[in-house]
Amino acid sequence: MTTISTNRRSAMGLFGASILAAGAASPAVAQNRARGGDLGAAVTAAHHRHQGFAEGKNADYIPALAAVPSTYFGVSAIGPDGAVHEAGDTTQLFSIQSISKVLTMALVMKESGQQIILDSVGVDATGRVFNSIDAIEQYRGKEMNPLVNPGAIATTGNVKGGSPDEVWNKILGIHSDFAGRQLEVNQEVYKSESDTNQRNRAIGALMWAYERMPMDPLVATDLYTRQCSINVNARDLANMAATLAFGGRNPATGRQVIDASLVPGILSIMATAGLYDDSGKWLFRTGLPAKSGVGGGLIAVSPGKFGVGTFSPPLDEAGNSVRGQRAIADITTALHANPYAQFG
Repeated sequence: MTTISTNRRSAMGLFGASILAAGAASPAVAQNRARGGDLGAAVTAAHHRHQGFAEGKNADYIPALAAVPSTYFGVSAIGPDGAVHEAGDTTQLFSIQSISKVLTMALVMKESGQQIILDSVGVDATGRVFNSIDAIEQYRGKEMNPLVNPGAIATTGNVKGGSPDEVWNKILGIHSDFAGRQLEVNQEVYKSESDTNQRNRAIGALMWAYERMPMDPLVATDLYTRQCSINVNARDLANMAATLAFGGRNPATGRQVIDASLVPGILSIMATAGLYDDSGKWLFRTGLPAKSGVGGGLIAVSPGKFGVGTFSPPLDEAGNSVRGQRAIADITTALHANPYAQFG
């Protein structure tokens, strides 16, 4: 027998062994594949299908957002093993915007418990636009939620700290812990928003007048504006969503960012108020708790299965990323991930 034939036989043996090993996946992995297919394949297919879709337009009420190229499109998802499955522009940085509301809400719950959210701003959908002043006046700043601007500013105003710098370090810290890396502020976006946030300043003053937060309203509004200007990418958003999907533990770093007991409450608010005026339509379509930002970002959580983050700046009339919604809906369908459709 020649050396060549021996090596060939050895190679064939190794090849056969690798096939057997691949086929002998753990029962949990095999069950996940049978129920939901492959996460990576679903991400790639969703990105490919919607890459050329051109509906929607960038947010233009913040000048810096209008200047972002509308062609960017990235999809990233993370399962329980921490592996990243992604396609497209997943490392392109952009401002997190309203997705930050979820993480600052998590910080306040972590510091002060869930009851403070119920007592200060509530957990109900308002039925009004996200920056409604009428909604504040109707119930004196209550009966809303932390994902509309009045509730979000008041939630930021309930972060504990002896100085604005201490509060800010906590806010940036929890965003970084969720992302699994140190994040920074997009100074251009921060300046652009600070120059045009007069309505939010009025909202902050009203929420303070109704005693929904102890912090000076101008300080709270500035900190809120800064948190919305944190730079992230689609991969960061996937890590954030996956941290919620797996009980507050970041699957990339292994760090327990928040206690698992806080996650159900956070997800319930995301489910009912995460996509502005179209939250009900989104939940009807996918069943997934989600949160969008006018910078083009979108996160969605399939509890126990995966977290997904997308980036595509063009928005629909409700302020949600058009391609992001389409991609996540496709992934949810492909993986049978709707929590309301789990019948054994």
